[in-house]
Amino acid sequence: MTVSLDGEIRDGRHYMQVRVYFEDTDSGQIVYDANFLRFMERGRTNYLRLLGTNQQALLEETRNDAPGFAFVVRSMTIDFLKPAILDDLLDIVTVPQEVRGASIALLQECRRGGDLLVSARVRVAFISGGKAQRIPKALRLAMEEHR
Repeated sequence: MTVSLDGEIRDGRHYMQVRVYFEDTDSGQIVYDANFLRFMERGRTNYLRLLGTNQQALLEETRNDAPGFAFVVRSMTIDFLKPAILDDLLDIVTVPQEVRGASIALLQECRRGGDLLVSARVRVAFISGGKAQRIPKALRLAMEEHR
């Protein structure tokens, strides 16, 4: 399914595949719960990259307007439904739900084939100098275009 390491955007959704390695699992070869957060972080990062927002380029672009900017997870609600195990091939799906002035709401899922393993609702905020700032216009437009 994945054409590149960054995944692909199809029908307003970002799809990325992740293989479960031994380092991702506990002693029972089941994915340790916190590693799903890492998989979803990669999904969000690659989604931004495919929207044309390379994080290094964004750092350069916003250095003057929003020094010290960062995307931070403001809140997350997560449901662990089924385990993933060693050697599973997981699909990490990221769907933008709402783009507001300084934050983005996303639905993220970790799937194995047709099985939904983990579902999370994530709100990511754009901050600079420790305060919420408006999301750069180019990024907002790119996200709205792909919804």
